Amino acid sequence: MTRALLPLTDHYDVRRDLSGHPALYPRVRGFSLLRFPLLNKGTAFTEDERQALGLDGLLAPQVDTLDELIERQYADYQRLSDPLEQHIFLRHLQDRNEVLFYALLSRHIEEMLPVVYTPTVGLAVQEFSRIYRYPRGLTLSTRNIGRADQALANVPLNDVRIIVATDSSAILGIGDQGFGGMAISIGKLSLYTVAGGVGPDKTLPVELDVGTGRADLRADPAYLGVKHERLTGEAYLAFLDRFVEATLARYPKAIIQWEDFSKDAAFSVLHRYRRVVPSFNDDIQGTGAVVLAGVLNACRAKNERLRDQVIVVHGAGAGGAGVAAAIREGLRREGLTPEDVAARVFVLDSRGLLTDDRPMEEYKRALATPKALVAGWSGLDLESVVYQSRATVLLGLSGQAGIFSESVVRAAHVNTPQPLIFPLSNPTANTEALPEDILRWTDGQAIVATGSPFAPVTLKGITHDIGQGNNAFIFPGLGFGAVLAGVREITDEMVTAAAYALADCTAREWPGRTYPPVSQLGVASVQVAVAVIRQALRDGVATDFSLWALDDAALLELVERRFWQPEYLPFRVEEAAN
Repeated sequence: MTRALLPLTDHYDVRRDLSGHPALYPRVRGFSLLRFPLLNKGTAFTEDERQALGLDGLLAPQVDTLDELIERQYADYQRLSDPLEQHIFLRHLQDRNEVLFYALLSRHIEEMLPVVYTPTVGLAVQEFSRIYRYPRGLTLSTRNIGRADQALANVPLNDVRIIVATDSSAILGIGDQGFGGMAISIGKLSLYTVAGGVGPDKTLPVELDVGTGRADLRADPAYLGVKHERLTGEAYLAFLDRFVEATLARYPKAIIQWEDFSKDAAFSVLHRYRRVVPSFNDDIQGTGAVVLAGVLNACRAKNERLRDQVIVVHGAGAGGAGVAAAIREGLRREGLTPEDVAARVFVLDSRGLLTDDRPMEEYKRALATPKALVAGWSGLDLESVVYQSRATVLLGLSGQAGIFSESVVRAAHVNTPQPLIFPLSNPTANTEALPEDILRWTDGQAIVATGSPFAPVTLKGITHDIGQGNNAFIFPGLGFGAVLAGVREITDEMVTAAAYALADCTAREWPGRTYPPVSQLGVASVQVAVAVIRQALRDGVATDFSLWALDDAALLELVERRFWQPEYLPFRVEEAAN
């Protein structure tokens, strides 16, 4: 008798067949099988499978290969010119035939990433109630949080390892989106699978619908979320406590990625739960790691070190705070004292430079510059800080379109022949400056990376690739490595290890680039996962002690072998479990 590889769902097992090859053993047949996206193969079901599974007569006669289905779907996709319509097309495909969706996405990842993720996912969030067609994931709201255990029991997946949960309070740069934030959780988990190797049966998007502060949504009859003000204070924390408690009971091996929480909630939620359930906040930690990696590689391109730079971070929300913390950790690694670090990293919010004598939110205090360091400065606005600090690196996470004006960029260029200018805010409409403007203002000398995708810029006959500082280079590998190591906690050191792994991988495989090509997300994720596993072992938070015995080559081979691939497995019914 063959032994089950993993108990995946109540609907099927994946087991070795008598020949020793993986096969699907379904517990559902006929029409119901075609409505289960993890199992549906559409016209790729063979004649034998159709007869054995009760599908004879329910499908078109043609028997297709996966490659043929990919080409057919891609031709349909190409007929659409509107990015939101393309997003809807891909989401509907995912809800019908999950393997085909991931096979198509993996084959055209560079073209489709901006459609399933930023920037188009921002539109999908805003239109989520209108484009909603098919349920996906788990929704806990103020109506059913008291039944969280029952709701989780209804999820037809028994071995979830990665959960992306959002309360939708601060989506990208577009703010409170209520129930629409579910689109972010779905999109992030698509990247966990296509770029991070986590099987789709191991992922669960979660919307924590605690209400919305937007009166227009509450008044909209088409809005699908609960129509009351957001929970706050103890009621809000009690809601999250119940979610975490029920999740631990149902999925004790799961990791939670907290996504798009408002800046105050982002820090408090991470602090409250990171040692209760292995979890991290992508807006804080993932953004910090990916920006640190890009800055490290840009410094390499200049034959300089991070410690040679003076960095200005414009934006003190979750992303800006995470970036400032990551940069400071990088400087500490290069031997700088806390006093030296304070003199090299300057963080601004909408009111100007954060100084320790200013009233501010509690989480910002760690970002503040000692007032004595800027005594005598003529101003604390962005341009003044760039000029007076002699900044060589300018990082934008403000969500304020155009804030990196010509005068600001030229001020950075005065300080160094090759300034690093990273306008990182998403979506595209919120970017601090356009790459072509930055390059024109610096005579093509700036090193530019962005948060959203931008086409290469040609200036005076020279083509400049624009690196994309996309969190997708960090969080899929971070989560995958944490899952493989069976971690009890995701430590700050694991996140930093992910940043350095991405930087080293980029420098080794794509020298001269700030970030890898988006088409190579999976390659980067494997390297990140290996580094995360190694760091988890060093930190004593890994529970799979067998990993200690693996050298670097064996660990890399393990990660590559466990990386899920979108392919149709054969169905077996003669040995199916009862």
